[in-house]
Amino acid sequence: MEDKTIQSTPTLNLAFIGDGVYDLLVREYLVKNSSAHVGELNQRKVKMVNCKSQAEFVKLILPELTEEETEVYKRGRNTKVHSASKHSTLSDYHAATGMEALFGWLYLKGSHDRINELFTLIIEKGSLW
Repeated sequence: MEDKTIQSTPTLNLAFIGDGVYDLLVREYLVKNSSAHVGELNQRKVKMVNCKSQAEFVKLILPELTEEETEVYKRGRNTKVHSASKHSTLSDYHAATGMEALFGWLYLKGSHDRINELFTLIIEKGSLW
């Protein structure tokens, strides 16, 4: 996708794509690193793919982001949302939306290696794993 098109993509649309990208990365990681049955895998996934966890994980990667990546994150974090999950704070919801927007933006740019670098940081530094 062209940079011009990506830049004009609504932030919540970037977050929509990024949510799927992040979810798939977590699922792949769990399948590759566990022999648990699918029910247990899903329970572990839910612990990693939620607003509170993502808000914590984004703190781990923020110092490693480029200026442009930080801008995309902030744009996602600051986007006006119409509702938040009943199981999270508005602050966590905004942080998670920012992280998802970043992952979506990187995915549309074709920056798969960068997505994997950031996800690896989350894996290495995250406390839920």
